[in-house]
Amino acid sequence: MASHRKPRQHPLAALTGGGSRSARTARTAATLALAGAATATATGFEGTAQAAHRPTPAQVKDRVDALYQEAEVATQNYNGAKESADTAREELSRLQDEAARRTRKLNAARTELGTLAASQYRSGGVDPAVRLLLSADPQRYLDGAAVLERTGSHQATAVAGYARRLGSVRQVRQRAEETVERLADTEAKLKKHRVTVVHKLGAAEELLHRLTAEQRQRMAARDGARSGPGQGRTGHGAGRGDGPLDGIPGGAGGVAAAQAPSPRAARAVAFAYSALGKPYVWGATGPSAYDCSGLTQAAWKAGGVALPRTTYTQISSGPRVNRSQLAPGDLVFFYSGISHVGLYVGNGQMIHAPHPGAPVRIAPIDQMPFAAATRPA
Repeated sequence: MASHRKPRQHPLAALTGGGSRSARTARTAATLALAGAATATATGFEGTAQAAHRPTPAQVKDRVDALYQEAEVATQNYNGAKESADTAREELSRLQDEAARRTRKLNAARTELGTLAASQYRSGGVDPAVRLLLSADPQRYLDGAAVLERTGSHQATAVAGYARRLGSVRQVRQRAEETVERLADTEAKLKKHRVTVVHKLGAAEELLHRLTAEQRQRMAARDGARSGPGQGRTGHGAGRGDGPLDGIPGGAGGVAAAQAPSPRAARAVAFAYSALGKPYVWGATGPSAYDCSGLTQAAWKAGGVALPRTTYTQISSGPRVNRSQLAPGDLVFFYSGISHVGLYVGNGQMIHAPHPGAPVRIAPIDQMPFAAATRPA
């Protein structure tokens, strides 16, 4: 008699596809659901971890500000090295010209000695002293005493002139060689500081790109608000710092400038207003872009005063001024390392070139740690 019991299912049938179509479908759906849940959970954890390590806009701004300050320090070091290199090149050029001039005189003296030697030869022989001086290595005979004792008065004059000029040429050439060595050392420092500036600014740019465009705009807006009204306007004057001296600009965007203490300071302030809105470029001295000390140097040049290139040297360009006694045209310095400078324009405001991406603008001197002030003389 036939059995009505269901055939026994192999224990592995559920795992190998045994059973009805509907059962298999249900098992497949359950498996996919579990896999999806696991994936979603893993993705959620990963996203949470990434979010935990993503800096906030405030953190980015703090780090970017620090990088800009470090870049400013390196920029001032670069500016100082460039100024030294330029001075060394000028000195080398002058020494080379001087060496050429003295060499011409040496050659003339040598020609005179040669003429004297030829005359002596026709008369019966060249004096040994003259022959020695005309040799390839006359240095041993340049002391003069032994030579002069063996020559006549005319010979003595010629020999002394030649010896003097030879020593002079060698002295100038030695100074030129030392200048070449100094220039090479300075250019190595210049390259090092340039690399540092580029690295710091590149790191700041990379951080800023982590923000959304909206976050960057809000950050720029906050910087502009802290800088005060009128920070981006082109200012008073003709762009050359030659504005009228009978009145300092009444202010850009409501910033009132107090009376400057001198016509020179007035011209410097007028120039600074004319530079408003021009871009910051590290190492730039104008006329289309500036860094901080390049702007103050150009402003006071318009006022008839030659300032040195860097913040470190500009701070010694005149007497120190107490913060409570600041007047338009004074140089105001910031940070303990004196790495930033602006031009005071009155009412607690300055005009300065802040950093890449921020144009020359008006800002309160309280915006950065105040270090010192100088009134250029």
